[in-house]
Amino acid sequence: MMKKVLFIGLVFPESTSTAAGSRMLQLISFFKENNYEVVFASAAQESSFADDLKVLGVVKVPIELNNDSFDVFAKNLQPDIVVFDRFISEEQFGWRVTENCPDAVRILDTEDLHCLRQARQKMFKKEANFELPLLHNLEITKREIASIYRCDLSLIISSFEYKILTEHFKISTTILLELPFMLHTISEETILQKPNYKDRYDFISIGNFKHEPNWQSVLYLKKSIWPLINKQLPNTRLLIYGAYANQKVTDLHNDKENFIVKGRAEDAHKVIANAKVLIAPLQFGAGLKGKLIEAMQNGTPSVTTTIGAEGMHANLPWNGFIENDSQKFADKAVELYTDKSNWEKCQQNGIKIINFIYDKTKLSARLLQKIDEILQKLEVHRNRNFVGALLQHHTLQSTKYLSKWIEEKNRN
Repeated sequence: MMKKVLFIGLVFPESTSTAAGSRMLQLISFFKENNYEVVFASAAQESSFADDLKVLGVVKVPIELNNDSFDVFAKNLQPDIVVFDRFISEEQFGWRVTENCPDAVRILDTEDLHCLRQARQKMFKKEANFELPLLHNLEITKREIASIYRCDLSLIISSFEYKILTEHFKISTTILLELPFMLHTISEETILQKPNYKDRYDFISIGNFKHEPNWQSVLYLKKSIWPLINKQLPNTRLLIYGAYANQKVTDLHNDKENFIVKGRAEDAHKVIANAKVLIAPLQFGAGLKGKLIEAMQNGTPSVTTTIGAEGMHANLPWNGFIENDSQKFADKAVELYTDKSNWEKCQQNGIKIINFIYDKTKLSARLLQKIDEILQKLEVHRNRNFVGALLQHHTLQSTKYLSKWIEEKNRN
């Protein structure tokens, strides 16, 4: 009998808009390839840019918050595995899954550590340095860590964040799995099909503008970095791509400054492959940066910050440069743009990073082995996670009755 996996999405995935959407499709593909029946449920409205899950053979189900109709749905489905898309989904539906599908393995895909991103954003606004102990002061940290404990397994996308959870918060590795993006390896033939150095033009910046780190990165480019680059390369343009570009984004467009706001890219891989250098001066954030991954996949060297490259390349050389100072960042961007031999060397660095760290075959085997271990000894696995059991009990006593109170209020 075919096993079932239920995804509970915070949103319906948009792989053309966000790295989170790409990640969700990778996990869906993993389960489909391992002969699972896949059901994707979400209480969010589906946008016109959402991926067509039906084409992938996925059953889509609309669900409601604070409504016992989910209980009936879950009880009838009886999935073997439930995957929560970010900790908020686990908060909303985790207790219902526990009550109605007690034997289902609960997996949390964190996407990135939200508490880390929020703490860094707060410090950025205060123009102060971020330090790990600051995480303890945030309510979202307690919520996110509690969600990790309540689940049987949490997928951690970044090696840096895995280290925070295991070394700083002392969470057992038995309930964590470091699992970055699962990507196809890149062959030399694949790169040869992309435009070469002499056929590429322009700098590029790309990123979903609903994501605050991306917006602040573009502002930083506009005010501090691009003027320094444009002064040295006056005939070169910076193309700004990103989904959900609102008026404040389009107002940055300036032809005279060669600062060109393009908005949503119909094909992100194509526009990145046609650009000579990708620049991403991220000042805060967390997780893996999809734009930098896509740059490597398309043979496009990049310049980014320490935050941008964090947890992405192990000890391997970056596919470009990592600089935090605006003048050094600009100088390295110009150097990469104008030096063909260095550009080609950095392109090769990106290929090595993808093939060594993000190999889909190896990562899929790692995930499958971990899931099988938990499925075979679920009771033993849960008994080892006593803190999770305590938090699960508390959640069932508090979140459950708050949700039922809201449900009754809505009914009346």
